Amino acid sequence: NHRWLGGTLTNWQTVSQSIARLKNIDEVMGAGAEGLTKKERLNMERDQAKLEASLGGIREMGGRPDLLFVIDVKKEQLAIQEANKLGIPVVAIVDTNCSPDGIDYIIPGNDDAARAIALYCDLVCRAALDGMTAQMGAAGVDLGALEDAPVEEALGEEASA
Repeated sequence: NHRWLGGTLTNWQTVSQSIARLKNIDEVMGAGAEGLTKKERLNMERDQAKLEASLGGIREMGGRPDLLFVIDVKKEQLAIQEANKLGIPVVAIVDTNCSPDGIDYIIPGNDDAARAIALYCDLVCRAALDGMTAQMGAAGVDLGALEDAPVEEALGEEASA
């Protein structure tokens, strides 16, 4: 719902500092902002809202992405340019009204319909999760041990103990 923040990829060091600042503000506000004056708390709330609006969606991103998935090529042209500058592959849904320049992997499709966008996002999400699962399995990680135990079993074990 928000526009791409210019320099998100090419200026990652500064963006990551802003993300750290957002996390710090969240911790302070979560603790009740004790010891702060009303004005300091108000300024901190404003900073938090501003940072959350611009960086909230990428706050848990550990670093530069390995791949960029774009739905609307016209709207996200700046993100595509940044990814191309850094050599990050771009996968994009390209509609008939868009130019495929700068896109490494083109998926022809409708980028306007909400149902189509939901389908594309679901498919990409599932593919990413399948890829991570396969990679973890190949690395020898026991995937069964990573799954959470059902709540009913855990409660039943406590009752019998």
